[in-house]
Amino acid sequence: MIDQRLLELLADSFFKILLPGLAVTIPLTVISFSLAMAIAVAAALVQFANIRGLKQLARFYIWIIRGTPLLVQLFTIFYGLPNLGVVIAPFPAAVVVFSINEGAYAAEIIRAALESVPTGQMEAGYCVGMSYLQIIRRIVLPQALRTAFPSLSNSLISMLKDTSLASTITVAEMLMVTRRIVARTYEPLALYLEVGLVYLLFCTVITKLQKIGERKLNSYGHQKG
Repeated sequence: MIDQRLLELLADSFFKILLPGLAVTIPLTVISFSLAMAIAVAAALVQFANIRGLKQLARFYIWIIRGTPLLVQLFTIFYGLPNLGVVIAPFPAAVVVFSINEGAYAAEIIRAALESVPTGQMEAGYCVGMSYLQIIRRIVLPQALRTAFPSLSNSLISMLKDTSLASTITVAEMLMVTRRIVARTYEPLALYLEVGLVYLLFCTVITKLQKIGERKLNSYGHQKG
């Protein structure tokens, strides 16, 4: 049976864990994912358009990022760059690394979605007098993003959980706060389960939003059709 002291500890620590989640974990996820999407769209488009030079550069970027661990990337930026005289604060360093890392994975998702759009769609655009950029912006990209939406939503959930690694570079997000409470109370099992439930709560909210977004995109697609 759970003793009264443990129940009081869990009740007291819940908001101490939740608040850094709302103030640090969520902003870190939103900012990083937004920047990652900008990187991903650019990297995917230069590959789809087969722009010489830029395509090879995008492939090299994706190869490097997908082939090295996220934790190594975090340590390289935060602990390694100061040797070159470049010092980045913990939160911005985490944003940089998470954005670049997720951008590489999301670029492949978007590239595959772009290539799934039938070539007849582009030919139809040329027939009505559209330029290449207009076809990409008005026809190809909207369809590709609708196809990529479920996979990108899963990537967002994965990134939210990966932000726990930011604690290794002293970002005071949920896991670091939990570790500090554990160091004072010596209740690792209960407290790590509690922070896990908070992550689960956040991921559940994103999953619900994903379902709503998919329904809206599907209804929009049917209307366009």
